[in-house]
Amino acid sequence: MAEFRMPSLGADMTSGILTEWLVKVGDRVHRGDIVAVVETDKGAIEIEIFVDGVVSDLVVPLDTEVPVGAVLAIIDGAAGATATQPPAPPATVAPAPARPKPVPPIASAPAPAPPPTMAETTRRKISPAARKHARERGIDVERIVGTGHGGVVTLEDVERVAGAAQPSPTIAPKISPQAPQAPQAPQAPQAAAPRSATAKVSEAMRRTIATAMSRSKREIPHYYLAHSIDLEPALRWCEAQNAKRPLERRLVYGALLLKAAALALRDSPRLNGFWRDNDFVATERVDIGVVIALRGGGLVAPVLADAANRDLDALMAWLKDVTQRARSARLKSSELAAATITVSSLGDVGIETVYPVIHPPQVAIVGFGSVVTRPWVVDGGLFAHRIVHATLAGDHRASDGHTGARFLAALAKLLADPERL
Repeated sequence: MAEFRMPSLGADMTSGILTEWLVKVGDRVHRGDIVAVVETDKGAIEIEIFVDGVVSDLVVPLDTEVPVGAVLAIIDGAAGATATQPPAPPATVAPAPARPKPVPPIASAPAPAPPPTMAETTRRKISPAARKHARERGIDVERIVGTGHGGVVTLEDVERVAGAAQPSPTIAPKISPQAPQAPQAPQAPQAAAPRSATAKVSEAMRRTIATAMSRSKREIPHYYLAHSIDLEPALRWCEAQNAKRPLERRLVYGALLLKAAALALRDSPRLNGFWRDNDFVATERVDIGVVIALRGGGLVAPVLADAANRDLDALMAWLKDVTQRARSARLKSSELAAATITVSSLGDVGIETVYPVIHPPQVAIVGFGSVVTRPWVVDGGLFAHRIVHATLAGDHRASDGHTGARFLAALAKLLADPERL
């Protein structure tokens, strides 16, 4: 038997609101299955389970705020289970309906939610936040046309349908200019329109960002370094590779920057880890948080685990997939684990240099600006080369400028020899 507990989805998270169970008592679950949806300041997050077994009890009712570490469910048969064990029944075989174990009633629980529609049962492509909002508004998700990537239904799609369902305001008939007009009674002031669900999520995210960044600037003695890196060799190599690849497998230079940063961090261990209990804790594996700007405002930084040991194809596939899901509010809990360092880039909006702020308890953050063409001297000759400005913000309690300078130099050396990536 194992206890499935509320995971920590970031160093600043203390609790989350359970908004959806995707399993019921009696269901068999396997390592990596998504079993619940939790609303946090980062938005709606799909929660994975990391044991095999059978759900014997759902401890927490829906719409309950649950602190990190609290028990959410009980999984039977999970002791000693591993991800390598074969699943019990094949996915294509329906489970036997005999002897279902009912959920025991909970006196303090709110009224049960209506049974899921067929679209919910088959896990239609809809973000968790949009699914919750549709259920609250009584909207059938089958009516909604998704405008997100791959037809995903987003919060904006639900709100559009909800707005269309509202009665149209009555239009007063036109009055002839010659006809006398009766005096009109003064109208009561209209109440302000309620904020949309998207706006509420965005405001909560901004408060979380404000808290974390205020703590960072208050507690962390930052030092900053900047370095101009010749990206011409890496870009030419990337262009040559893409000429031989189908469109869906082509690389973007951002993948090269991430891989080079991960490899350079192997030689700069004082930048890869956490400041905890007034001491630096180094980590051997490089888990990079990649900052993604959301369409409705705010930021998330899903984690690219073990980035130094991933090849460029795997890194590129992850980057493309996670960006799409982050902007559709479909991130998984494992993607919000604690990163050992963060990479931020503003190159897509034309900013040449970014000086990012460290996210505690991390001790460094790397920034990349846009690629610009500049005069560049190579072997005594002057050429037009494509350059990127790389920056590093370091925590002076864990490292110093010399350590940061060596990291940026290693980064430039790797990008000058892209075959090593």
